[in-house]
Amino acid sequence: MNYRVKTVFFLGLLTGLLILLGKWIGGYYGMFFALIFAGIMNFVSYWFSDKIVLTMYGAKKIGYEEAPWLHDMVHELSQRAGIKKPEIYLIPMEQPNAFATGRGPEKSAIAVTAGILNILNREELKGVLAHEIGHVKNRDVFIASIAATIAGAISMIIYWLQWALFFGFGRDDDENPLSLIGTLLLIIITPIIAMIIQLAISRSREYLADEFGAKISGNPLYLAKALEKISYAVRRIPAQVNQGTAHLFIENPLKGQNLIELFSTHPPVEKRIERLVKLARKMGIVG
Repeated sequence: MNYRVKTVFFLGLLTGLLILLGKWIGGYYGMFFALIFAGIMNFVSYWFSDKIVLTMYGAKKIGYEEAPWLHDMVHELSQRAGIKKPEIYLIPMEQPNAFATGRGPEKSAIAVTAGILNILNREELKGVLAHEIGHVKNRDVFIASIAATIAGAISMIIYWLQWALFFGFGRDDDENPLSLIGTLLLIIITPIIAMIIQLAISRSREYLADEFGAKISGNPLYLAKALEKISYAVRRIPAQVNQGTAHLFIENPLKGQNLIELFSTHPPVEKRIERLVKLARKMGIVG
């Protein structure tokens, strides 16, 4: 399934969910307003999802004069990947992490946290940046950014449903019954839908980005060492991260906070490191 088909699928899923909930809460009038809201959400998700995510984390663009070495590194990796150089943003977050966002190779951005610049050396950071450029090259960032916006919309729907249940809204049995059991089921099911969206785009794509990034960086061990450091630090340094955007980061920023690790948006870091070490052996970098 190419990225265009996935885009239509995810936006269609959002539209269907909103219309269903609109009908449940407000009958045909609810469906009408839900359809309008879905249209607005689809437009915003398609055109502005990257800006929404960057704004959500207070990311600030890093000018060339502020970190010429960082811009030169991203430029070099972008040339090797055959894409336009992404813009670079800084997130004021102590936890070491990074993500890419944007509409694809023609327009993209890489965001790094203050924490990752503090704990990684330049070789390790190169491995991380190469990984994110891999996501850009493979057009993962567009789908991931849209999925983050959709997951955020689902979270908002849950919030509305909880208040609707609290105030008894929509309990007119003649027009639009909103039963306690039905509402509770929706509150349980919709986060599962959001989780499915995230899992559908994340785990396998991380392996592909790892491999692509390892090759353009010239050494898979750069990323392997970076992942080891990041994974350890993520467990020690909590971060205020929207669950719906966790799949964007190079390592799950909520690692250790999730009640069910089975549903993590990322593959086990140990498995990722193992694959990178094997790739280094194939490339003759280690014996």
